[in-house]
Amino acid sequence: MIIDRNYETMTSKERVLRTMNNEIPDRVPVNYMTNPTIDARLKAHLNIRNDDDEALLQAFGVDFRFVSAPFAGTPVHTAKSEDRKVEPQYGWVTRYVENKSGSYWDYCDFPLIDADEEIVENWQFPNPDDYDYVELAEHVNAKKDLALHLGNPGLGCIINTAGFLRGMEQVLVDLITDDPAGLLLIDKIMSFQFAKYERELDKVGKFVDFVYMGEDLGTQHAPLISPEILHKHILPWHKKFIDMAASYNLPVMMHTCGSSSWAYEDYIEAGLKGVETLQPEAVNMSAQYLKDTYGGRLFFHGCISTAGALAYGSVEDVIEDVRKTLEIMMPGGGYILSPTHQIQDNSPVMNVIAMYKAAHEFGRYH
Repeated sequence: MIIDRNYETMTSKERVLRTMNNEIPDRVPVNYMTNPTIDARLKAHLNIRNDDDEALLQAFGVDFRFVSAPFAGTPVHTAKSEDRKVEPQYGWVTRYVENKSGSYWDYCDFPLIDADEEIVENWQFPNPDDYDYVELAEHVNAKKDLALHLGNPGLGCIINTAGFLRGMEQVLVDLITDDPAGLLLIDKIMSFQFAKYERELDKVGKFVDFVYMGEDLGTQHAPLISPEILHKHILPWHKKFIDMAASYNLPVMMHTCGSSSWAYEDYIEAGLKGVETLQPEAVNMSAQYLKDTYGGRLFFHGCISTAGALAYGSVEDVIEDVRKTLEIMMPGGGYILSPTHQIQDNSPVMNVIAMYKAAHEFGRYH
């Protein structure tokens, strides 16, 4: 065991729920997100089997678990070549990209980039009934002391998800010009996601703890879209997801990349309870700015930059980054410590371990 947890007085579920209500828990909750390469290196360093995700989460004292109804139907889309993967449910295409510190599968080809309404209309999506909601309930019951969430940054995400099929540039043009084919694709994606999400909530909404959704709203320096586009094309769909969660008394946390705080007042009005990613180097996204401006009205998840000390600093730099962030964010509750994105392959193993040790050491309220 690399983390001393003997001081804890709450379950993960209790700790996270108190935090999301801006109340004081026993310690700051923590979450974990990584690329596969660094994940494998961490497991090897800690003598954990590569397929034993739960053992690593327990080693770091991670409070969160994702639950989802697994796909149980016939794949709608199939692979087309050796150097490409085709996602079986939506049909987007990825290729393998290597770099000096690791590798990943990147989106390419964009099969609907030039599609008209007829092609989009005939593009196949899975049936929401082709998922195993009974198995979902079994997963939830097995993890009942942990903080469980339905959804992830892809739930309700309009720009990225449509961009996987149509290309990011074309999706932004679609939103600006009201392109019928682009808007139809967005409606088809969101309608499918909402139908599956509704079925999941119907099955386990009384037993999970929050809903996790996402949208990239900013570059590093400015909004990615205008307020007009947000209100016309993005927020109406997001409000449906937020309202559905509210009908089960579940808070919603939204992934918001880059400089996104420009939209937070609109989302607070729509009923959003928490925001995630929180890249401190982006404009108006520092821990101090967020705490001063939205503390008590939103809970926060993130702030430990994967482009900062975690990747490029020493162990001591990481510890100091965690300590300073906690010093700002802890008062009054409402903060969950997490990397700003998936931890990248260029992060040293010892830096990642130092982040979780520091979170447990400096994140105690008592």
